[in-house]
Amino acid sequence: MPRTLVLRGAAAVTGSLALAASLTACAGSSPAGSADSKGAEKVVTVYSADGLKSEKGDGWYDRVFADFTKKTGIEVKYVEGGSGEMVQRAVRERTNTQADVLITLPPFIQQADGKGLLQSYVPQGADKVNGADKSTDGKWTSVVNNYFGFVYNKKELAEAPKTWEELLDARYKGKLQYSTPGVAGDGTAVLIKSMHDFGGKEPAMEYLKKLQANNVGPSSSTSKLAPKTDKGELLVANGDVQMNFAQSKSMPNLGIWFPAKEGGKPTSFALPYAAGLVDKAPHSENGKKLLDHLLGEEAQRLVSEVGGGFPARSDIKPTDANAIELTKLMTGVEIFEPDWADIDKNLTGYVDAWKSATGS
Repeated sequence: MPRTLVLRGAAAVTGSLALAASLTACAGSSPAGSADSKGAEKVVTVYSADGLKSEKGDGWYDRVFADFTKKTGIEVKYVEGGSGEMVQRAVRERTNTQADVLITLPPFIQQADGKGLLQSYVPQGADKVNGADKSTDGKWTSVVNNYFGFVYNKKELAEAPKTWEELLDARYKGKLQYSTPGVAGDGTAVLIKSMHDFGGKEPAMEYLKKLQANNVGPSSSTSKLAPKTDKGELLVANGDVQMNFAQSKSMPNLGIWFPAKEGGKPTSFALPYAAGLVDKAPHSENGKKLLDHLLGEEAQRLVSEVGGGFPARSDIKPTDANAIELTKLMTGVEIFEPDWADIDKNLTGYVDAWKSATGS
């Protein structure tokens, strides 16, 4: 599969972001606050974009965190939200750092780096990650590869929509929703893909202005949209392949599709989960151990089988049923490489243009 390009520098996102997330202990045998023989607290706190942990406890994070705790005795505390939310929370806590590991989608991992939130650490196994999927200075490394996509309700729609233009039909009024650009990684991806497919900012904003007539409204978290789509509250929503593929195992009405511009081909682009060690992390050594674990062979082999995603390590070639199904899903989809340098420089302007166009 094609890989994403490296983003350099910071992409600023404006506005205050509210986050209703709590520290949640993932499966482990050690009580909170326990310490090792040297008195070091045996805990690690992860701030992550949503999609890799399951409410039913059977997601990739659930499995690899439990394995990590069993192996090391280190308890994992987990905070989940939109990519932009996680970065902004870390910024607010800069004088009293809480997170040890930050995992977000692009362009927010690069934004975190640009804001000085990450320290350099090259995890074991990072040498097997393609150069485009990690920073050159060791500030972040992709741990799960992924692609942007949309979902639809297979029960209510006989077949998936094919084009962006179809979504302007009145049948989708109040039945369509996408997560908020500048807040959620997948929401920001809506801007990136629409600007690519329509040939620039102006035609994309013109389209999104029209689409707003059918849009339910903002959502800070993309993962909340799939259950609504499965239940029929929505007919169409945005998402990403890994998260939605994993959700579809327990949501029988959820289908994945890739919009095309009328007359064009369905398109997508790489949108990996990238992890970095937080600067001044309170449990830095534990954070390093967790990053090593996430890129370990065992965890990487579970990415498709358990998580429904694509391994970050190029030497891991899964052959499980999910891996085969994912390959078929991506067949015929044109993978483009965004102009990340432009997005890095102009993301705030693009988000502002979207707000103006949609009245958001």
